[in-house]
Amino acid sequence: MAKKNCILLVDNGSYKASSVLSLRRIARDLSKYSGYSVHPVSLLHSTKIDPDELDGVPADIVEPFFVEKISKGIDSFLVVPLFYGRSAAIYEYLPQRVTAIKKEFTNLEVRIADPLVDIRNTKNDDIAQILADLIRDKISENTLKLPSVALVDHGTPRKQVNDVRNFIAGQLQDILSNEVSELKPSSMECRPEPEYEFNRPLLEDLLGSDGYTGDVIISMLFISPGRHAGEGGDIHTICLESEKQNEGLKTYISGLLSDHQGIVKILDSRLKEGMDLLPI
Repeated sequence: MAKKNCILLVDNGSYKASSVLSLRRIARDLSKYSGYSVHPVSLLHSTKIDPDELDGVPADIVEPFFVEKISKGIDSFLVVPLFYGRSAAIYEYLPQRVTAIKKEFTNLEVRIADPLVDIRNTKNDDIAQILADLIRDKISENTLKLPSVALVDHGTPRKQVNDVRNFIAGQLQDILSNEVSELKPSSMECRPEPEYEFNRPLLEDLLGSDGYTGDVIISMLFISPGRHAGEGGDIHTICLESEKQNEGLKTYISGLLSDHQGIVKILDSRLKEGMDLLPI
């Protein structure tokens, strides 16, 4: 008889309460939509947040969560990643930690579902369609005429993850070809070594360059609010500084993926597909 999976919706973790509260909201919505109980759990960091900022309920992170559940007789888990691509955090670090835990708890089984974006399937543009909706919201709210769009992610040491950014940018260019004048991918930051140049251009360099001197929508390739995304975050700061340096530049920051109800449908698909995977 197959074991029943304990299902986790897992993000990277944050020191910001708003990120944990967003994860919890998405997990609740996914539970209702899928019919399964889904636990909001972060990979790291979030237990440092004062529970008073989290409605009195401390955040969960993966390793202690596994150990607590195992102590109660639950040893089969399905991780649904709240990640755009195959981040090292979820597909390398987490399996390493599972291997370490299995030395003590040998019956542990962990399955890891696919991330939000599968670049092997060029017809799958679900995420790009959501981002296009969020861009259109800004066009409509501000009565913009053919604005430029800068798609921005955090920046990554993994080319695989950067490929997801560029893949989505290409899809957005097709979807919005008659609604925007320019659309280019960028990153918030980049390591200085030459092998990480694939992250460029940086957002701060794109803003004010040719085609990016007037109305520019910042399309956020961030899932939930945190110290990078959201009011007063790093992206907001970059935009304000660029506007000071470039007369005529006006930036409009899009909503986040977590703001759009379509994220739940995509996660439900990943959850259902993940049920049939072999344990790592």
